[in-house]
Amino acid sequence: MSARYEPNWELPYPSSRQPVMAGDVVATSQPLAAQAGLEMLRLGGNAVDAAIAAAAALTVVEPTGNGLGSDAFAIVWDGERLQGLNSSGRSPRGLDPERYLGLEEVPRVGWDAVTVPAAVAGWAVLSERFGRLPFARLLEPAVRYASEGFPVSPLIARQWARAAELLGRRADFAAAFAPGGRAPAAGETWRSPEQARSLELIAETKGRALYEGELADAVVAHARSEGAPMSHADLAAHAPEWVEPLSASLGGFELWELPPNGQGIAALQALELARRAGIEELEVDSADWVHVQVEAMKLAFADAHAHVADPARMRVGPRDLLDPGYLDERARLIDRGRAGDPGHGDPRPGGTVYLCAADSSGGMVSFIQSNYRGFGSGVVVPGTGIAMNNRGNCFATVRGHPNAVAPGVRPYNTIIPGMLTSGGRAVAALGVMGGPMQPQGHLQLVLRMVVHGQNPQTASDAPRWQVAGGRKLLLEPGFRPEVVRALVERGHDVRVTEPHEALAFGGAQVIARLPGGGYVAGSDHRKDGQAVGF
Repeated sequence: MSARYEPNWELPYPSSRQPVMAGDVVATSQPLAAQAGLEMLRLGGNAVDAAIAAAAALTVVEPTGNGLGSDAFAIVWDGERLQGLNSSGRSPRGLDPERYLGLEEVPRVGWDAVTVPAAVAGWAVLSERFGRLPFARLLEPAVRYASEGFPVSPLIARQWARAAELLGRRADFAAAFAPGGRAPAAGETWRSPEQARSLELIAETKGRALYEGELADAVVAHARSEGAPMSHADLAAHAPEWVEPLSASLGGFELWELPPNGQGIAALQALELARRAGIEELEVDSADWVHVQVEAMKLAFADAHAHVADPARMRVGPRDLLDPGYLDERARLIDRGRAGDPGHGDPRPGGTVYLCAADSSGGMVSFIQSNYRGFGSGVVVPGTGIAMNNRGNCFATVRGHPNAVAPGVRPYNTIIPGMLTSGGRAVAALGVMGGPMQPQGHLQLVLRMVVHGQNPQTASDAPRWQVAGGRKLLLEPGFRPEVVRALVERGHDVRVTEPHEALAFGGAQVIARLPGGGYVAGSDHRKDGQAVGF
C-alpha cells in the first residue's frame, strides 16, 4: 500500500517561521551550519555532502550539543533504498564495571562516562560511500568558523553559560570553552584555533588522525594523565556499522528507525500501539488524541528501558519487540479512559544536534550527532578543542541488566534519526533532538504529517507533550484548557510548562518531498536554526 504526502498550508499554531520550499534543502539547529550544507549543494555536492558539512560545522557553532567527541547515526536514501549507519562508540576495554555497579548512575562529569568518539569516523564512511565532493572540502566551512570566528547565537549562548557553571571547574573545559571564567555572550565572536587545527587534521586524513594519529595520541595522553582507561587500541578499533533500519506502518506510510543500541524502536512500538488503539480516528490536539499517544509511549519506553542495549547483549531481539502478536497484546493494556503507569523511566535532559538534507537528484539524509549531556563529560583534550561525550552515563548500573556497564560495549543511546517512506520511496527525513523526547517527538511529528496532513513547519510548531516518571505528563502551553482538564480527570499528573522551558520538548528539523517535485522543510522555533534551500 502506498500513499502520497500532500501537506496543507494552514499555520494554526503561534510561529515566527514559514515552511521553506526548494529543490535542494538543508535544515539544521544553527543557521551557519545550514549555510555550510547549502554551500556544498551549490558546489555540486549531494545531500550526504551537505549533511557532513553541516555536522562538522555544528561541532563549532553549537558546541553545547555536540563536538568532535560525539556519536552519530544516519539514515540515507540513495534514490533506490534506505541504508542505516551506526557510528556510536564503545566503552574502553580497560573499564572496570565494578566501580559503577550499584551506584545510582555512571558519573556524568569526567572520564567515567566517556566512550570512544565515533562521529568523525561516521562522516568519513558516509563520504566514502555516497559523497561527490572531496572529504576535505566538506570540512572547510567548519574550519573557517573555528579559525575566523562567528557570532554566537542567543539560545546557544544561554546553554553555554549554564554548561560553564557546571563544567567550568575542570581546567581543560575552562581553557577551551570558558576562557576568563565565562562563556561567550550572544552576539560575541567566538574563535577556536585549536579546534580549527583538529578539523584540518581530520580533513587531511579522512578522520584517521582521531583514531590512529596525532589527535589519538592527545586523547590517550589526557586520559592517562587522569588515570582513565581509554587507549590507542580502543580508538583504533572503532568502526562504524552499516545496519538495516526497522519500520512501523500507518496509513500507507512507513516510519523507519535504526535498530538498537538506539531507542528508535520505542518510536516504532509507540506508533504501532497507537494505531491499534485507534489514533487515526481521533481529532488532532484533543484529549483522546494526546492520551492514546501518551499511553502507547509509556508502554514502548518500558520495553526500551528493559531490553535495549548493545545488540550483542540483548536477550530480546528488536524484531521480537515488533512482533504483531506481541504488539496486539501490549495494545490491550491501553485504557482509553485512564492513565496507566507501566514503569517507564524518568526523562533526562540531553544535548544533541539533528539535521537533514535533500538534493534535487532525489537523495535524502537524516542525521544526528551528540555529546549527550550538553558539552558531554566536560573533558576537553588540551590543545585540540575536542570535547568528549558522556554517553556512558546511559549504562544501567544494575547488575545483570542487558545494558549494565561493561567494557568494550555500546551503551543504550538516545539519539535517533527518522525517515518516512511510502510505496518504497522516501517521503520525509525527520528528527527531534532531546534525550528521551526523541521517540516522543517522532511519534508526534509522524501523526501530524501522515494522519492530519500538516506541513513540516506546522507539525514542528505545534505544542508537544512529554511523558515523565509515573503518571507525570508535561504539556507545552498551547493545548486548550478543556484538553488539560480532561487529561487530569483521566489520572495524568499534568504540568503545563513555562515558555522558557521550550527546549525540554526538543528541536525538530523536517524535510518532506512535495507531490509536484522539490521539497518543503521546517525548522523548530525552539532552537536557533533554520531551513534553507535554492
